[in-house]
Amino acid sequence: MGQSFSFGFSDSLLAEVGGVKQNELHFDVEAILQSYERIKPLARRLGVEPPIPRLAGFCYPHIASLGAKIVFAEDAEPKPFPIIHQPEEIDQLTEPKDYLAAPLIQERLKICAEIKRRCPQSPNFIGHPLEGPITTAVLLMGSDFLTLPYDDPKRAHRLLKFCTKSALNYARTISEHFGTPIQPGLHGFPDDFGGMFPPKIFKEFVVPYWEEIFQGLKATERSLHSELLRVEHLPFLKELKIEYFDPSADQYLTPELLHQHCPCKFQSRILSWHIHDLSAEELEAMYCKIAESKPYLISFSMSRLEDEPKIQHLLNVAREMKEE
Repeated sequence: MGQSFSFGFSDSLLAEVGGVKQNELHFDVEAILQSYERIKPLARRLGVEPPIPRLAGFCYPHIASLGAKIVFAEDAEPKPFPIIHQPEEIDQLTEPKDYLAAPLIQERLKICAEIKRRCPQSPNFIGHPLEGPITTAVLLMGSDFLTLPYDDPKRAHRLLKFCTKSALNYARTISEHFGTPIQPGLHGFPDDFGGMFPPKIFKEFVVPYWEEIFQGLKATERSLHSELLRVEHLPFLKELKIEYFDPSADQYLTPELLHQHCPCKFQSRILSWHIHDLSAEELEAMYCKIAESKPYLISFSMSRLEDEPKIQHLLNVAREMKEE
């Protein structure tokens, strides 16, 4: 069996091709549909299926439902701002009566419905249903949360319990809104900040909350995306019965280390800055080197029009290796 791969187009590329600002892909139905229409010739040239129109990727619906402020810059990723400024404020946290009542959630629901009316195959998507509990805690409190398990472990647990419970309740609410209640199957979530805690406290402050998320999602197969784990964290993947691990841009886990130490299937990525900085030949060598470590998937995406020749070359390499 050959090496599997996945490929996609980034939101920044969609904006470039569509001649729009990146933030318009979050709010302007015409800009969204125009961008997806204009990317079709590029998809044909590359020999890939054109993407189906949808709202731009968005990681923060859950914290938006809790009242977090999100700023959408013209040509950058959305930026959230903490709502907890003192540890004592954790004691006053309450869940919203209606997880879909926040103005930003309502706006995205309306835009999603309009895109779907104009393009029925469009998915029911307003953003990722949840982030993992550690990342959510950092988003709500800022980097101060990273010292809280040492300074005030009881409050750290209180915040993590709130993050876990509210994330699951948001995920259930949005799924039911779209008429697709959460069903048993393959489920996962991203928690990029989980690896900030060393194994000594990881077991106490990360493992039980990840387990609760998996159970709440009815995951009969489990996947995880986390960018800051180290080799010493990898045994916890086995403890949590995780089958698929995506280290994404993890600077501590090379494909070689994962091949040696990861207890489950893992994927690898060729990142946007690799594609920007390396030649087509260097990218081919990188792809072949990664494949030697036998990830179950190598993923890469296109984020700039000027990279089309390199992307075409990389796709040719990936297709050839998949057929081997």
